[in-house]
Amino acid sequence: MSFISFLLGSLFPLLVIVVILMVVGGGVYVVQQQTNVIIERLGKFNRIAGPGIHLKIPFLETIAKRVNLRTDQVSFRIDAKTKDNVTVTMDIAAQYHVNMLRGNSPEDSGIYRSYYMLVDPVAQMSSYLIDALRSAVPGYTLDEVFENKDSIANDANNTVRGIMIEYGYDLVSTLITSIGLPKDVEASMNRINSAQREQAAAQALAEAERIKVVTEARAQAEAMEQAGIGIAAQRKAIADGIADSLEVIKQSGVSSKEANELFLFTQWTDMMEKFARNGKQSTVVLPSDFKSSASMFEQMLVADQADQASSSQSGRG
Repeated sequence: MSFISFLLGSLFPLLVIVVILMVVGGGVYVVQQQTNVIIERLGKFNRIAGPGIHLKIPFLETIAKRVNLRTDQVSFRIDAKTKDNVTVTMDIAAQYHVNMLRGNSPEDSGIYRSYYMLVDPVAQMSSYLIDALRSAVPGYTLDEVFENKDSIANDANNTVRGIMIEYGYDLVSTLITSIGLPKDVEASMNRINSAQREQAAAQALAEAERIKVVTEARAQAEAMEQAGIGIAAQRKAIADGIADSLEVIKQSGVSSKEANELFLFTQWTDMMEKFARNGKQSTVVLPSDFKSSASMFEQMLVADQADQASSSQSGRG
C-alpha cells in the first residue's frame, strides 16, 4: 500500500499540470487578419470571432470554421453552342469572396450563411455560372460571341451574383478568358479571314492604280492643254509675223502672189539652212515643183539687171 500511495502522490501533481495545460491550451486561440472564426457550443452556433486573441470554454466550445475573407478565384471550362450551331469551348474565371456585411444579427451575416447554407459553395456557384452562360451563348452567332464576350460574362455574373448573395458570397466578377473552336471551324475561319485580307489588298491596289491612271490622265490633259495654248500662241505670232512680212514685201512693189511665193521660198531656204547646220536629220521634205518660185526669181533678176542698165545710161547722158 505504501508503494501505491507513493506512486499516486508522485504522479498526481504531474497529472494536474497536464490537465491545466490542456485546459489552458484549448481555451486560448488566435484569429489571423482577414479571417473570422465561427464558434459553436455543444454543436450549436454561438458567435463569430474576429482577428486577435480569444478565449473559449474547453470541451464545450469548438472552432467550427475559420472563414477566409480574401477574394478567391475558381476556374472551369464549359462547352456551349452558338446561334449558328457552332460548339465553342470557353475558359471561365470567377472571382468571389465571403460577404462581410454583419446584418442585424449574426444569422444575417455573410459569414454565417457561407458556412451553414451551402455544403459546397464553390461547386454550386460554378454550376449557376455554367447554366447562365449556356443559356446566354445560343442567343449569339459565333462572331458575336467573340465581339460580346465581356457583356455575356457580365450578364452571367450579375445573374448569379443575385443568387449567391443569399448564401453569403459576393461574386466580384466573371471573365471569359479564352474561346476555343473545333479545328475544322478554326481552319475555315482562317481561310475566310485570309480571303478577306487578300480581297481588301486587291481592292487597295486597284484603287491605287485607278488613282495613278486618273492622275496621269489629268496631268497629260493639262499638259496637252498648255501645249495647245503654246502652239496657238506660237502660230498666232507666226501668222502676225507673216502678215507683217508680206505687208513689207508688198510695199516694195511686188504683187500679192509673188509676195506669197517669195515667202514660201524664204521659209524653204531657212529650213534647208537649219538642216545643213544641224546635219543629223535623215529626211528632207521638198516641194513637188520649184518652177513658179524659180520663175519669180528669174523675173526679179531681170528686173534688177534692167534697173542697173537704165541707171548706167542715165549716168552717161
